[in-house]
Amino acid sequence: MFHINIPHLDERVPDEETLKELQTKYTVSYQNLIVDKILNQPRHVSACLNCGAETSNTSTPFDMREIIEVNCKGLLGTDFVEINNEILSGLQHEDIVIIQSNNDFQECAKIQEKGEIVRIKRRELGLYGEELPYVIRKATDEDYEKINENLIKEKEAVPIFREKVKKYGLEMKFVDVHLQYDRKKLFFFYTANGRVDFRELAKDLASVFRTRIELRQIGARDEAKKIGGIGMCGREYCCTTFMNGFKRITTQIASEQNLNTSLSKLSGPCGKLKCCLSFEIDTN
Repeated sequence: MFHINIPHLDERVPDEETLKELQTKYTVSYQNLIVDKILNQPRHVSACLNCGAETSNTSTPFDMREIIEVNCKGLLGTDFVEINNEILSGLQHEDIVIIQSNNDFQECAKIQEKGEIVRIKRRELGLYGEELPYVIRKATDEDYEKINENLIKEKEAVPIFREKVKKYGLEMKFVDVHLQYDRKKLFFFYTANGRVDFRELAKDLASVFRTRIELRQIGARDEAKKIGGIGMCGREYCCTTFMNGFKRITTQIASEQNLNTSLSKLSGPCGKLKCCLSFEIDTN
């Protein structure tokens, strides 16, 4: 019997903290490469790193405030929030922060991006100087306990909501539930074929949960974005991973690319035309 000595396989697997540090290190290095690539392009021109295609840059100036991009399950969604340098210096990617909205409510959110790449992204989106929510602190142990309690309350609210919908005979399909971090509001997201009169349902739910209730009707694409999943290409949904909004997509876009016009092949899991059909269209 042969004995094969592979010493690198005998090394211990790095602990979770070391893995997180490595992930942050290489994420920052990759983002720096992107930033350098963009900033070193000729003025008013940006380049696609993968294909080398050039697109006209927006004339929007850089917003010099300290801003990070976060992902929040609540109404903020994937959004930009303002932060001061003292808090920012102790944060890493995917850390949880507590956000104060200008509408006087608090939410918890996960950091998606920070640094110069956020400033460039905002310029490309034409965003500058608007009023933003702000980070009040990095999540503490007490915050994590409260977040966990909120998740338990959300799970308990689902069967109650479905029972009440059945009680009032409403045609509503439950999608998601969210309890605000400060517990001032409880949101129920649903889909329906038309408008639904849920006034009595909202009153009933408010008497059960003892907080303000908001019922929000969303579309099929928004439902797919909230639930997530794997597309026909074998990758996670584009709307879940990186898209900030939805474009209007028609069969004409497919015909311009000489694609099969069969709706069954052009439609995504949500039943609507695939968002990726618009990726090859020149929008300038």
